[in-house]
Amino acid sequence: MRRLVSLFSFLLLVSLTPDADAQRANCSGGLVTPPGSSTAHACDGVDVLGRVSLGEMGSQYASDIWGWTDPDTGKEYALVALVEGTAFVDVSSPEAPKYLGRLPTHAPASVWRDIKVYQNHAFIVADFSDTHGMQVFDLTLLRGVTQPTTFAETAHYDAIGGAHNIAINEDTGFAYIVGDRSACAGGLHMVDIQTPTEPTFAGCFSDDGYTHDVQCVTYDGPDTDYTGSEVCFALNEDTVTIVDVTDKANPVQLSQIIYPNFDYVHQGWLTEDSRYLISNDEGDESTFGLNTRTLVSDVSDLDDPEFLDAYDHGTRAVDHNLYVSGRYVYASNYAAGLRILDTQAIEGDGPQVLEEIAFFDTNPDSEGTTFSGTWSNYPFFESGVVVVSDTQRGLFVLDPQFDGSVAAEDGTTAAASRLQAAFPNPASGRTTLTLTLDQAQEVSVVVYDALGSRVATLFEGALGAEAARSLVFDGSGRPAGLYVVRAVGETFSETQRIV
Repeated sequence: MRRLVSLFSFLLLVSLTPDADAQRANCSGGLVTPPGSSTAHACDGVDVLGRVSLGEMGSQYASDIWGWTDPDTGKEYALVALVEGTAFVDVSSPEAPKYLGRLPTHAPASVWRDIKVYQNHAFIVADFSDTHGMQVFDLTLLRGVTQPTTFAETAHYDAIGGAHNIAINEDTGFAYIVGDRSACAGGLHMVDIQTPTEPTFAGCFSDDGYTHDVQCVTYDGPDTDYTGSEVCFALNEDTVTIVDVTDKANPVQLSQIIYPNFDYVHQGWLTEDSRYLISNDEGDESTFGLNTRTLVSDVSDLDDPEFLDAYDHGTRAVDHNLYVSGRYVYASNYAAGLRILDTQAIEGDGPQVLEEIAFFDTNPDSEGTTFSGTWSNYPFFESGVVVVSDTQRGLFVLDPQFDGSVAAEDGTTAAASRLQAAFPNPASGRTTLTLTLDQAQEVSVVVYDALGSRVATLFEGALGAEAARSLVFDGSGRPAGLYVVRAVGETFSETQRIV
């Protein structure tokens, strides 16, 4: 699955009066105290915008997390996997995240639950639950929800029992369910979900046994022999196995990657140019006494991939799920929290293959090789907000502050823009922002209210380099509260918050 959302947009929150429920805690001096907490967390370059505790979601344990952006309203939602089911949280006002309710599990409670999204539907599996199958939920049902609600599944796929994970190639409309030993020997169980409410079995790949996690893409990387093919990068406990699944009835294993001191080949994600696979091993810290490693492999030749090197985090935390957005790796490393790494170091001459540029420790009470802390994260929202799940502390809504946090498609830092703060601030009527670009481009600036309805277009058209454009929003006569200004350009993303 390629980049889920465009990298080139930004979210600006404009409030006519201060929001009494707003939360934000800035990282300062290496520490931050999240909203609703009295405990300081270690940090570097990551602010905490908001938090929803497990108690607020009526749960005792969280695992996976994914995200959904409503294409009609632009509102952003976190989908949080809980023992008891799947929770839905509106994070479109990130300093005031709102729990909307949950979809109960289809079978007995499970610690291992995984979620992905396709065509405005969530697809959910759970492990160690022989009757769970795959739940399908229509996410547009979240529109207009104002109070915590218990939802019902929209459809159900029962050709599997309990499964560990699910991946979706949004380009083709196929889901890949893995880790269900009752189907396809725990390998790739392929499902046609092009009609989301009518999932249909499409094929199996089980030649390499059990698959723990997988990413499947329509290949557009440097190996032109496979351009346009559907290729899966499967993390199979003891190898990374690359499979051509274009023909679902006859999938073909292309190659494998084995790296030194492997214990449990766990999960991974491609860089955006599909040249490198960034992956992790869930057991090497405990088995070999190693520090946390993030592994880098060269997959530019799918028939002959090569392990390159491992980044040493200098911690003993177990690494779990990671994702790549732009040129950055967002790694959830249980007790060490969210770690953000720069992939530009791969082709550099520095001492390490990656470079850590920011982090936030979600659980300061957790240390070493425990399985407490951050399970996963979702870094693909247009707003730049990153949502993170913690097994004991629920949902964190984060705002990375490092330079170039949104990168251009070619891997370079996006061209600079300068957005001056609104004046007056706060505003009871007209408020003005000024946008100046370093590069001429088409820009669209639209204002939405807190319900996601479009209320004004501030600018739409071409804006020249160095040309200052005043953007005036007149709130006279409008209800007091939070407004969202979304500006979409070709090469920039910048945020300015006004209260």
